[in-house]
Amino acid sequence: MTTRNRGKQSNDDKWFAPKWHPIFAEAVNDFCYFLSRGYAENSVLQIVGNRYKLNKRQRNAILRISSSDQEINARHQSVCQVANLKNKVIDIDGFNLLILLESVLSGAYVFKGRDSTYRDISSVHGSYKRVRKTEHAILLVGNTLKEMKVKSVKWYLDQPVSNSGKLKTRILEISRDNQFNWDVELVFNPDKVLANSENIVVSSDGWILDRAQKWFNLGAFLIENHITESNIIVV
Repeated sequence: MTTRNRGKQSNDDKWFAPKWHPIFAEAVNDFCYFLSRGYAENSVLQIVGNRYKLNKRQRNAILRISSSDQEINARHQSVCQVANLKNKVIDIDGFNLLILLESVLSGAYVFKGRDSTYRDISSVHGSYKRVRKTEHAILLVGNTLKEMKVKSVKWYLDQPVSNSGKLKTRILEISRDNQFNWDVELVFNPDKVLANSENIVVSSDGWILDRAQKWFNLGAFLIENHITESNIIVV
């Protein structure tokens, strides 16, 4: 039985308390300003982080919230709406979406980006372990896409990540049990595959979104329409 949770770390309630939110807003404004003018991301993160005395997890959050004006405009141009999904093929950035949903369902802090995506500050660190909310998250994805009448779905998982094979097996089991038209593929570099896909891509990874022809903000749709209790920070 899975008892793990992908929730908050011990000091997160302190480091992401409401008193920090105005500071995060200023930090993100500064970060986005410099990104929009071509400054290097790592250099800007160090400058902004030092300016506002942010710790590592706070800096990670600022990084995930921020995008340049050019990136935001381009992503808004290529994003698909729900009405565009009927009878379409969807390619999912598997770990990206699943860990986001596991995190928000487990009460971890999740951050709304300036590009309207939601991002967590978790990481599989080369090894993925199922948590209590894993099956809930998979079913949420499946039932929602089924209601949207998508034609089929392919999940892409990072083959080098430990336990990706076990997760593939479980996703396919859930698919069979619920009549989802799904396939799962293990690949060494899902980012590259998704960036070059001719189908509608589901991801919140900025590198993928900047290269994909079309994408759907499924994480945002689920969080805003199907998840009632969450620790979302919007600045």
